[in-house]
Amino acid sequence: MNLDALARLLREASRVTNHRHFVIVGSLSAAGASTDPPERMVQSIDVDLFPKLDPERLDEINARVGEGSDFHIKHGYYADALSPATLSLPAQWEARLIQMPLAGGVTAWFLDPNDAAASKLIRGAGNDLEWVDAGLQAGILSAERIATRLRSIDNALAGEIPRALDNLAALGRNR
Repeated sequence: MNLDALARLLREASRVTNHRHFVIVGSLSAAGASTDPPERMVQSIDVDLFPKLDPERLDEINARVGEGSDFHIKHGYYADALSPATLSLPAQWEARLIQMPLAGGVTAWFLDPNDAAASKLIRGAGNDLEWVDAGLQAGILSAERIATRLRSIDNALAGEIPRALDNLAALGRNR
């Protein structure tokens, strides 16, 4: 996924919601922090997002730009609109958003990649661990920042933070 494709998707989401600012919270958050992120960090065909000023406008986006939509069929990628309330994010994540105006008058607000990494480590799926590993290897992510931010997540389930810290440590040992 490149920024032109992201801008196309956000313009369509803007037509649906009449909003122009969208928070990008998934794998593609790496695109806001690096001009040349590793392919493993931006190869996703789904864009995890929500409207910045109206984060609950999800159903409309998913219907028009989501998986299985005409947009998805035509372009091969889609929006996965989700509520920020469902995410395990570090304290003060909103203060670290990376703003990037895109073509067509839309603005992407990318989650800081270290915040995204903390969330991905909480989830702990194989593709999430690969994403974090690629970011650590490329110098986009900092293991120390991620560890600190993991400890500030207040909606993690019992055992998730220690498991995430263990996964982070294992990634460091595997290099």
